[in-house]
Amino acid sequence: MLHTTTTRNDWLTPLRERNLLPADALAAFVVGSAARGWHNARSDFDIYVVTAAGQHTGTGTEVPVPLDPPFVRGRTFYARDRRWEVTYWVAGQFDQMLAKVSWQAYEDGGTVPEEPLSWREELSLARLGNCLPLWGEQWIAHSQERLERSAFRSFMVTRSLSEAANAVEDALGQMESGDLESATISARTAFGRAVDALLEGEGEYGSHIPKWRPNRFRAAAPRALSFEEYWTVETMRDYDPDDPRPWITGVLTVCQDLAMRVRTS
Repeated sequence: MLHTTTTRNDWLTPLRERNLLPADALAAFVVGSAARGWHNARSDFDIYVVTAAGQHTGTGTEVPVPLDPPFVRGRTFYARDRRWEVTYWVAGQFDQMLAKVSWQAYEDGGTVPEEPLSWREELSLARLGNCLPLWGEQWIAHSQERLERSAFRSFMVTRSLSEAANAVEDALGQMESGDLESATISARTAFGRAVDALLEGEGEYGSHIPKWRPNRFRAAAPRALSFEEYWTVETMRDYDPDDPRPWITGVLTVCQDLAMRVRTS
């Protein structure tokens, strides 16, 4: 079983054996749970290959993206008791994604900028920031620097804070009307999005995949909230179904406090 401590050659050999590294490859890197050391025996291995001109090897699937070219190609194979998925990006597509999250784009968006990226684009930039480099370290490092200088963090944090605020308002209205069950759900939603904003402020992205929130929290180790405090609310440890108002009110207070302490840029 491959771990993040395995050599680069161990990762690259299955790709080379299947001729899955194009001649114009600029970079290759592991993404997802395996890149972070969060994978398990049932996890897939995901690898991004970035090419200069879009060369690819053999047949594969095409997934649409709002870029030029308007798709990315993927190849799937099985090796070493794992499913491997290789996604081929063109370098220009990363240029386009980074342009979408420029500071000019952020400032043009108003108080709450619209989401500039599709889900797949957002995930790809988030993964770039925490990848495991295999090939083309210079391209990867330069792209990570560009990502850090962009408004990507601010876009993500602003969205999460906006969604948290909306959920807080929902919970307050539902609690006032006596709909405590719905208010409980809204409070949980508000807390999750407030925590996402906190983590995104620390550079830990991936709010679309909440299963990794505890891992992202430990990696970020934010000062504004301890893991024990976070986990107590996440697991609803103090929730009393016979008297939920104190729990709801307490969670909403935490959300409002976090919103004041999140790093937005």
